Order: sequence, then C-alpha cells, then structure tokens
Amino acid sequence: MILKETNDYTKSYIMTSLFELMKEKNYEDITVTEIVKKAGVGRVTYYRNFESKDDIIRQYFKSETEDFLKKQIYKPRTKEDYFDIIKLTFTYFKKNQEFFKLIKKAHLETLYLEFLNENMKINFIENNLSNNKYLPYMYVGVIFNTSMKWLESDCKESIDSLSKTLFDFIFHNN
Repeated sequence: MILKETNDYTKSYIMTSLFELMKEKNYEDITVTEIVKKAGVGRVTYYRNFESKDDIIRQYFKSETEDFLKKQIYKPRTKEDYFDIIKLTFTYFKKNQEFFKLIKKAHLETLYLEFLNENMKINFIENNLSNNKYLPYMYVGVIFNTSMKWLESDCKESIDSLSKTLFDFIFHNN
C-alpha cells in the first residue's frame, strides 16, 4: 500500500508541476526537463508514470473522476438523483475552472472530450442505461459544449440554474 501511495504522490507532484508551468508559458514550450525539475523527480520516474504531457492531463481527469465517484453515495434511481449528479458535475467543473482554462488555452479540449466520451460509455454499459450506442455521446456533447461555454463566462451563471437547464433539456421538461 505504501508503494501505491508514494506513486500517487509522485504523479500528483508531476501534475501540479505541469499545471504551474502552464500558468507561466505555452504548453507546447514546456519540456520534460522543466517538469521533473519543478516536481523534484528524475526523468526515469517521469517516464515510469507518463509517456507524454498529455498523459499527465489524462491522469488528472482520472484522479478527479475517482474522487468524484467516491463522493457519490448512491447510484441514480430517480430523475431527481440525476439532477444531483448534474449539479455535482458542474460543482466539480467550477472548482477546477482554473485547470480547464489552462486546458482551453493550450487547445487541449479534445483530451477532456475523449475523457468524457470514454467515461459516459462505461457508465452506460455498467448501468445498462440504453441499448442506443449513440446516446452516451449525445449526452457528452451536451455536457462538453455546455461546460466549455460556461467556462467562457468564468462560470458566472449559478450552478443551480445551469444544472436545472441541463436537467430540463435531458429530461425534456421545457
């Protein structure tokens, strides 16, 4: 268990270092040397954990999702449960809006979209939510585009209002 915790800390240091560097300079100009120096780890450690800078961002999404799922006490059972999940999703997004601004500035939104697509597909399969193979991607399109547009306004609209709008759209309660 200690080895896993140490590895988690190492990944966290590397992620934090990349994000700090992204505040200072363009993503494409950041080198592995700069990341490992800022993180206080060696190149071998970096490459043991990541193949590229994009992998660091993918790991961030993965770790945030694990944290998000730990905070869900229940599986959706009613439409109201879905409202709570939508609200929690936008709460997490707003909490991490600085990260998403860095992602957008670096033109890496596709990494976020890939992540959403994969996780929504898995959620639909695990929970047997629909036989329609396109439905998870439709939901992702709504979530992705809504969150990116919300980011442009510095997430000024209230989470409750945005959650209600998305919930009404999904469940056709115009």
